[in-house]
Amino acid sequence: MSRALRQMSLTRRQILTAALATPLVIRSAGAARAATTLKMSHQFPGGTAEQGDFRDRLCRIFAAEVDKRTSGALKFDVYANASLMKTNAQFSAMRRGALDMSLFPVAYAGGELHATNLGLMPCLVTSYEQGAAWKNAEIGKALSGILEAKGIKIIAWVWQGGGVASRGKPVLTPDSSKGLKIRGGSREMDLMFTAAGAQVSTMPSNEIYIGMQTSALDAAVTSSTSLISFRLEELAKSLTSARKGSFWFMLEPLLMSKTIFDALPADQQKVLLDVGAEMEGWATKQAQHDDEEVAKVYAAKGVEVADFSAADLAEWRKIAEASSWKDYAARSSEAAELLKLAQKVA
Repeated sequence: MSRALRQMSLTRRQILTAALATPLVIRSAGAARAATTLKMSHQFPGGTAEQGDFRDRLCRIFAAEVDKRTSGALKFDVYANASLMKTNAQFSAMRRGALDMSLFPVAYAGGELHATNLGLMPCLVTSYEQGAAWKNAEIGKALSGILEAKGIKIIAWVWQGGGVASRGKPVLTPDSSKGLKIRGGSREMDLMFTAAGAQVSTMPSNEIYIGMQTSALDAAVTSSTSLISFRLEELAKSLTSARKGSFWFMLEPLLMSKTIFDALPADQQKVLLDVGAEMEGWATKQAQHDDEEVAKVYAAKGVEVADFSAADLAEWRKIAEASSWKDYAARSSEAAELLKLAQKVA
């Protein structure tokens, strides 16, 4: 095989790694860094930096700010609505270096990396403040270490509260979920619902609409933002919102392939992490806004809106501890330790 043909047969990962490892090019009498374009994927509806689903906006604002701070050395193509690849494929693609970045619900990777199921453990995280504290606590450092060992770098920690859209009465207590075909969003959520007597169905949030439309689902739990963006108010008769608390808080961070991150110069790595950290507070405000906004959107469509009480959540926690928490910890000593570390963050 000729040298040219051998070069053509290089994988995308080899090409990217080689390109990123050679960051300087000569221009006339001076030197300037070559521009690198990174692909960023997510499953949520696309928009602009000013309008639309805040998770898509986060990606676009992040991209523009990194571009600015690196003087154009790092640029981004943002692929919304799973237009680049299927939702669940993104995690393994980043691990292989076949995808650069994704805003990704980490619990979706639970089948590939059990530790990530902690990112949507029912009743474990009960507020945005508690979730945000993970980053610098022992649990955050431990989870980051596990992800990095598997080829994934956390760039921005993002948490979202979630509620329940139902084609019938509001889902408030464990008893109210009995017999329902429900989407929980993670293995651990499904274990809790099964213990409560519900029938569970697994699918990413961008498939919930068709599930409810075809009666494959009676109810679905997802983030407040997804409850709005995927227009579930068109199908629901009731909504249980997260504005006064919820059993559903999901870690949905901006992730990056560690292969790609490590190949970048140190100053570009710093920009990525700095901008990512700055986006975290913004993301929390947007998520909290959507917890309130979703109730308004659904009420305007004539949907019954309810809220969890402290007593409701206490019932759910009792079931979660006996089912989801117990099962997660029993999987390995690593999982048991992670759960203990997470419980230390109040």
